[in-house]
Amino acid sequence: MIAIIDYGMGNLRSVQKGFERVGFPSRITSDPQQVAESSHLVLPGVGAFGDAMEELRRRGLVEPIREAIEKEKPFLGICLGLQLLFDRSYEDGAHEGLGILPGEVVRFDLSAEYAVPHMGWNQLHIRRPNALLVSVEEGAYVYFVHSYYVVPKDNSVIATETDYGEMFCSSIARGRLFAVQFHPEKSQAVGLRMLENFARLPA
Repeated sequence: MIAIIDYGMGNLRSVQKGFERVGFPSRITSDPQQVAESSHLVLPGVGAFGDAMEELRRRGLVEPIREAIEKEKPFLGICLGLQLLFDRSYEDGAHEGLGILPGEVVRFDLSAEYAVPHMGWNQLHIRRPNALLVSVEEGAYVYFVHSYYVVPKDNSVIATETDYGEMFCSSIARGRLFAVQFHPEKSQAVGLRMLENFARLPA
């Protein structure tokens, strides 16, 4: 079963509907035991980094997430769910993340012609093909809404980059751990293909 982790932040139902559209059931849960028992995990998120980490700790979800990734269960972070995997974020101060991947989360610092947040459709430039990107073409458009982006210390985890005044990491892949800055559930056929690719990964 695919578990969509509920920590009080994120458009959970739209992610669930995305999986339904490609023929895979999922459950929205904040129960650490259900998270631990699920075959596939999705960490979505919209909102502030510090608040999200506080809620994950309060609900007892940090350890089940870390253990699932250590056991190499298929794991997909979406938007804030990507950022939370890293060491720290500088959104409204400095906040410690899950520390699963070394690196930081920083705010766009762009010329005035580029609006922040980065909002709307933009292209993916594939740097490292992986199971999530099967049948996704170079230059495919996906939907973004974010003011911060990840800067991995290890460039080998960067799966795609996107150009918004500068090139930034728009998704990562390491083994069966995947995470994307964009919203696949809002990215029409391309996003649904990624959700299906993820759901089809063997448990």
